[in-house]
Amino acid sequence: MVEMRRGLGRGLSALLEDARSATTEDRRAELGVADLPLELIHANPEQPRKRFNQQDLDDLAESIRQRGVIQPILVRPHPARVGAYEIVAGERRWRAAHMAELRTIPALSRELTTLEVMEIALIENIQRADLSVLEEARAYQAMMGAFSRNADDIAKVVGKSRSHVANVIRLLRLPSEIREHLEEGRLTAGHARALLERDDAVSLAEKVIRRGLNVRQTEALARQGAEAPQLREPRRPKDADTRALETDLSEVLGMEVEIRDSKGSGSLTVRYRSLEQLDELCRRMLVRPSRAH
Repeated sequence: MVEMRRGLGRGLSALLEDARSATTEDRRAELGVADLPLELIHANPEQPRKRFNQQDLDDLAESIRQRGVIQPILVRPHPARVGAYEIVAGERRWRAAHMAELRTIPALSRELTTLEVMEIALIENIQRADLSVLEEARAYQAMMGAFSRNADDIAKVVGKSRSHVANVIRLLRLPSEIREHLEEGRLTAGHARALLERDDAVSLAEKVIRRGLNVRQTEALARQGAEAPQLREPRRPKDADTRALETDLSEVLGMEVEIRDSKGSGSLTVRYRSLEQLDELCRRMLVRPSRAH
């Protein structure tokens, strides 16, 4: 790919945008969209998304029965099967078209490298928020392993920060029991990150689920261990404005923020859980506003 990326990457994003905008006959003809036999199209085994909600597929299949496939899928010539194609983006539509018993599906075919295919599939799923955090982590790890990409490279492709990519990948270090809780939605990524450095992470995760703890309470539990005395009611509850400000700052920074105030003076504490987070915090704090000329 000679064209340099900007944001999500103009070259990759343009391909996805072509497929999304090809909804009229004139536009399809302009882009070279063709109706390809379903049996000649195969799923990409490296597709980052592994789970497809059955109800969503049923609903999409019914829509396709009524109105057909409105948005073409994106494919490339299959790297190992002559005359066949591999899906780059649109596997859910392809699956639903099978369920609707279609014989063909509109498709936009392009010559793409394996790296480009992986990047486009990752971008599409992230844009649609279709990936679980562990599917996202595995996709990042696969790109790092197979194509010698680092966190900075991946961050530029998917439009995320370097620290986000690094922290997502770290979740793969969690025990399998906690990864299963993540996949099933019993824990969020915030809960899981709080348990990363604990030797007793599995037992703490069970307590978090059983007690219905939020992320902040989970972080307190992880700091103090199984008993977590901080989970008791504080002696001097913070006012609603202070709690709201803590929440807003925590969401902006992606780190736990604590404000201690006493009659207008006090302290603000930002807790980081990795060197990547510290690096990101320092980067933000050291940015100097440009001076007007």
